[in-house]
Amino acid sequence: MTKLRWVLLLLAVGTLGLAGCGGDDDGGGAATTAETQAEAVKAGLVSDVGKFNDKSFNQSALEGLERAESDLSVEVRPIESRAAGDYVPNLSTLARQGFGISIGVGFLLADGVNTVARRFPESNFAIIDYSVMAPPFTDASKNVTTPTNVQGLTFATNENSYLIGCMAAMVVKEQGGAQTISAVGGLKIPTVDIFIAGYKAGAEKCVPGTKVLVGYSQDFVAQDKCKEIALNQLAQGSQVVFHVAGGCGLGALDAAKEKGKWGIGVDKDQADLGHHMLTSAVKRVDTAVFDTVKAVQDGTWKGGTDAVFNLENEGVAIGKTSDKVSQAILDKVDELKQQIIDGEVKPPAK
Repeated sequence: MTKLRWVLLLLAVGTLGLAGCGGDDDGGGAATTAETQAEAVKAGLVSDVGKFNDKSFNQSALEGLERAESDLSVEVRPIESRAAGDYVPNLSTLARQGFGISIGVGFLLADGVNTVARRFPESNFAIIDYSVMAPPFTDASKNVTTPTNVQGLTFATNENSYLIGCMAAMVVKEQGGAQTISAVGGLKIPTVDIFIAGYKAGAEKCVPGTKVLVGYSQDFVAQDKCKEIALNQLAQGSQVVFHVAGGCGLGALDAAKEKGKWGIGVDKDQADLGHHMLTSAVKRVDTAVFDTVKAVQDGTWKGGTDAVFNLENEGVAIGKTSDKVSQAILDKVDELKQQIIDGEVKPPAK
């Protein structure tokens, strides 16, 4: 065989090899594309005016988004709202930038989420702590007109608050003094009242005759407003102050600390605020955000529905409890918890 024919033969073999490599690379490229589709999910979060440093509701939501970024390798963008007028622009920004899911933190964003979801039907949205089976997602006659690209993330906080009301009443009974506890709410709305309804019912269940004082600050930010209400309750004999008021409620807990009484946190576990903390009614907003992003990534997300987080699926819980709470009280609370999960006890929602 001549030298020229050897060269031509080698060139032919090389060409076939390159073609084979090209085929493998194409297949690998296709697989890589499929594998990284999930990673292409973009998740956005818009806070309410309480902002992300409220040590409560908004902060918990942000922690869930950060966990999704870390564990699911998704691209995330949290946007902080400084005024109510920011809600629609912030949500619209996420939709225009192609975010696969944009989550509004709390009922204050209901109108904004509804407006933007209808304006951007190809984008998906979720709203924390609000049902999409209620206005503004339904019409004035309460007919369901829920956009199919919106999901409500709701919490059975009457369940864990029932347990906490029981705990508070029993602690007061053991330590003696006025059988009085209290709650400081932000606005008088269903997502606040559901906590307080469970708290009152649980206290009455475990210690009949317990007096429960309730006041509202009409605010979720100004700590001085909640502190004033709590101080008035403490002056009336309250031994335990439970707040359901976001950042404002930190003032109520501060009042309890000043007067040497128990405080109960909300949304996040607020045990780190001091030894005066009895426990917290934890709403796993972080879990709701993470699970929602994961569902979008997995392709199992369902718009036009409500996802419900409760004791059974650990969407609501009791936070760290003071080591001064007796074992007898802890046992009673555990017993009630199982009864709620089994459907034997049904805490009221209002």
